[in-house]
Amino acid sequence: MGLGVKKMEGENNSMEKGLLLVNKDERKGSSETRITPFLVFTTFIIVSASYSFGVALGYTAGTMSYIMEDLDLSIAQFSVFGSLVTFGGMIGAIFSAIVADAFGRKKTLWVAEVFCICGWLAIALAKNIIWLDFGRFFVGIGVGLLSYVVPVYIAEITPKNVRGTFTFSNQLLQNCGLATAYYLGNFMSWRMIALIGIIPCVVQFFGLFFIPESPRWLAKEIRDEECEIVLQKLRGKEADIVKEIREIMISVDATANISMKSLFKRKYTRQLTIGVGLMLLQQLCGSAGIGYYAGSIFELAGFPSKFGMTVLSIVVVPKAIVGLIIVDRWGRRPLLMASAFGLSLSCISLALAFGLKGVPGIVVNFTPTMAFIGILAYTMMFAAGLGALPWIIMSEIFPMDMKVVAGSLVTITNWFTGWIVSYCFNFMLIWSPTGTFSIFAIISGLTIVFGWCLVPETRGLTLEEIQLPRANTLS
Repeated sequence: MGLGVKKMEGENNSMEKGLLLVNKDERKGSSETRITPFLVFTTFIIVSASYSFGVALGYTAGTMSYIMEDLDLSIAQFSVFGSLVTFGGMIGAIFSAIVADAFGRKKTLWVAEVFCICGWLAIALAKNIIWLDFGRFFVGIGVGLLSYVVPVYIAEITPKNVRGTFTFSNQLLQNCGLATAYYLGNFMSWRMIALIGIIPCVVQFFGLFFIPESPRWLAKEIRDEECEIVLQKLRGKEADIVKEIREIMISVDATANISMKSLFKRKYTRQLTIGVGLMLLQQLCGSAGIGYYAGSIFELAGFPSKFGMTVLSIVVVPKAIVGLIIVDRWGRRPLLMASAFGLSLSCISLALAFGLKGVPGIVVNFTPTMAFIGILAYTMMFAAGLGALPWIIMSEIFPMDMKVVAGSLVTITNWFTGWIVSYCFNFMLIWSPTGTFSIFAIISGLTIVFGWCLVPETRGLTLEEIQLPRANTLS
């Protein structure tokens, strides 16, 4: 099955030939075009905990007033509680790539689920702010681990022609959890919602016993026979996996000597700039603040909070499905810029809504309606693009071993920035709602420029082809 390719003389000189000089007929019959039931099942188990991730992100949006009343919390105490999921996520992110590289993708997911389950139980049973904060922090550590390993795991097992779609399913499940938290927050106890967050964690915990390890990780660990067996199961019994196995083995050999020092080499400057830049922009455009406190924004604008949260819970999932469908048709780059453009317009609408509030001479109060439209459009556009794309692109642009150090750096960047935004958001609203959303609008506009100038199009390329200079993406 081509596993002896590592011992062939002159393999480094023929690497590009083995990866790029493939005729159309060979590509047409390639295993990369196959989608098997086992691949779908494996992907479902991998992304199932993302549902709990989404519940954690939307948990504070509809439960804020109830938690503050039940436990007698101040706005500062609740802001700390809300932001602890991102602070915990930052801690989880520090170790995510290291753990995933050392122990494998499956074992990392098991560790993440232990943290998530313990965290949700602590929140559900909390009698004071200490247990509440500890629970939120533990959930954060769990989702911090998940945020790195899930998109990487999916990218490593899926064929290149559907890799974006399958990886985007992570965002789809997150939005399902987000919608659940938004909707149930209108009438269900905050303790019960925390218990619901445990269900998908349990599904994944036991489901992991029935799915394989990443074939690319197995190849890196020199477990070549297992790599071949797993890839054959994922692609189907009749699939010809010779070419794909050869690409994986060559890629593993080519990146075998990459170390921490390699992270700072000039040839990786663009990958790091793209990865770190996208993670910064995703959070600085206000996603954590608006997602965590949408209910509070509705109340501040004078719009019925329960109605607004119900509508958000209805639209967020279909919009994520649209993103899942078009990500491998439009491509990463166009969808990223379109999503950022929509976010910018949405923030402008929100800034105008609060800017017009209480202005003398205006007979009709436009603030509630414009705020509702702004939040609705923001949530939809974020779900359709910028919510998932930085993670998809991150999982694609770094070489196998670079994923460890670079993946940790960009994931920490995302969670650290999210922690700052989620903690400061309530205080920013007190300072100036118009100023707050104007800042987010400007940063969303800068995301369009960033995507146009730097982000490559990786649609239709294997993970190995993306790294080659002749692939014309990252050179």
